[in-house]
Amino acid sequence: MKKKAGRKTLATLTTTALALSLLAGCGGNNSNSNANKGSAGTEGKTNTAATTEGNAAPAAETGIDTSKKVELQFYMLGDAPKDLPIIQDEINKMAQEDLNATVKFNYTSWTDWDQKYKLLLSSGQAIDLIFTADWTQYQSYAKRGAFLAIDDLLPKAAPELQKFVPESMWEDVKVDGKIYTVPATFKEYVTNGFVYREDLRKKYNLPAPKDLATYEAYMDGIKANEPDMMPISLNSDIGNNLHYIYTELNKMVGALPYGMGVKYETPTTVYSYWGSDEQKEELKTMKRWADKGFIPKNVLNIKDTMQDPITSGKAASMFGDNPNRFNDMKMKISTTHPEWELAYSPFGRTTGYATPVHPIHNGFAIPKSSKNPERALAFYQKLVLDKRYNQLTQYGIEGKNYTVEGGYYKLVGTSQSNGFSREGMNGWAWRNPEFMLFDKGFDGVKAIFDELDKIQKPDLFLGFAEDYSSYQAEKAALEQVEKQYLFPLEAGLVDDVDKGLETFMQKAKQAGLEKIQAEWTKQWNAYTAEKGIK
Repeated sequence: MKKKAGRKTLATLTTTALALSLLAGCGGNNSNSNANKGSAGTEGKTNTAATTEGNAAPAAETGIDTSKKVELQFYMLGDAPKDLPIIQDEINKMAQEDLNATVKFNYTSWTDWDQKYKLLLSSGQAIDLIFTADWTQYQSYAKRGAFLAIDDLLPKAAPELQKFVPESMWEDVKVDGKIYTVPATFKEYVTNGFVYREDLRKKYNLPAPKDLATYEAYMDGIKANEPDMMPISLNSDIGNNLHYIYTELNKMVGALPYGMGVKYETPTTVYSYWGSDEQKEELKTMKRWADKGFIPKNVLNIKDTMQDPITSGKAASMFGDNPNRFNDMKMKISTTHPEWELAYSPFGRTTGYATPVHPIHNGFAIPKSSKNPERALAFYQKLVLDKRYNQLTQYGIEGKNYTVEGGYYKLVGTSQSNGFSREGMNGWAWRNPEFMLFDKGFDGVKAIFDELDKIQKPDLFLGFAEDYSSYQAEKAALEQVEKQYLFPLEAGLVDDVDKGLETFMQKAKQAGLEKIQAEWTKQWNAYTAEKGIK
């Protein structure tokens, strides 16, 4: 994932009994964060989990029927690049010849993407391929019958893709013993880190952010010396952009729901973070930030992306983002404001560990509503394994959108003038390490990855699949309480933090918090015992 926060979320990894409304929309039964001649070069071949040989997948006899021409409906999250129609036309020329198919690439935009995603999967709309991730509730949707199991389809429609993805990754994405998504194979870290304007830090002799204290001191300096600039980029998604980043920096396991608290170093000890002195300290920190003017009073109504204020110069920092997205911002700034300098400090330097992405972090599934599942999977094989398809959809048209110089990707023009920037289609899931092109600035990301490799620890917890069927009503009620009483607290907008927290806890308990926490804890304990996690 790129545009959305790269956190490892457990809040979204919820699995339930079959939801009748979803099943009705999805067909009923239960099987549910760039073209062509360039070489990635030796500089680009790093941090890979798998590689391919040659430029394209062999034209294997798949045995699927391609006699009828079809149009595949392909859904991505985020915003479409300006040159998408051109790229789509070029892809369709090849796909029509290879598979007697064309494809329509559709995008949700980043505004309220989660609600749009839910609607796409519950409406029964014909969709042939859709992006999946831990943070889009892959496991939950798979459990609820939204996706088609592809175990039997793979050897028939995409045999080379089946071989290409390591068997361990196929195992890791299984839900109830079935495969519902094709995982990405590029090894990366999407753990958070401080992003900040290094040129301003140097200019005003500010501390380099490495923990909460130094980050706050940095923002103090920005506020004092650049009063018209936002010290921190924020939007209405306070949970992801303040709360969960704060808890990650404090060694919490993932983005836990319902105020549950579990630390990475003591994973079998479960406690209520909500109502604790630990939470009170977080809320008072955010109140202090708001009082200092770091957090805008209208923050819960801001719908901008988190990255745009950085690249436009409206904001001086982000509390947390991942190395890949940091590099994208840095590359954009280099074409528009080369005099600016952007820096990054990974949280692993503070916490002492980092976890590589789990295979479910980026993938593509075939919804149950698909009219062309075999052709969809065959097309996806082309995206991953045919260099023509892959580099065209990742980088655009060579010479028009990018060039390759000395083995490095280089954007043509600027991020404003170019209609297709690197990975402009948000195609993180079909990255092929053998075909990837990296800009020169990515050497810095590889250095970060190398640093994190030395302190890496496995992600043991994304396999946890919550079943909230016994407290679904309480869960829905609690979500409304969070929106009304918790989000303003987390944004520092409540004058009396102690009283506000007391009110929130009272309302949360009335909604069924204690029942939810007790059942969740029981499931968590069963999971850690089953996996031998101590």
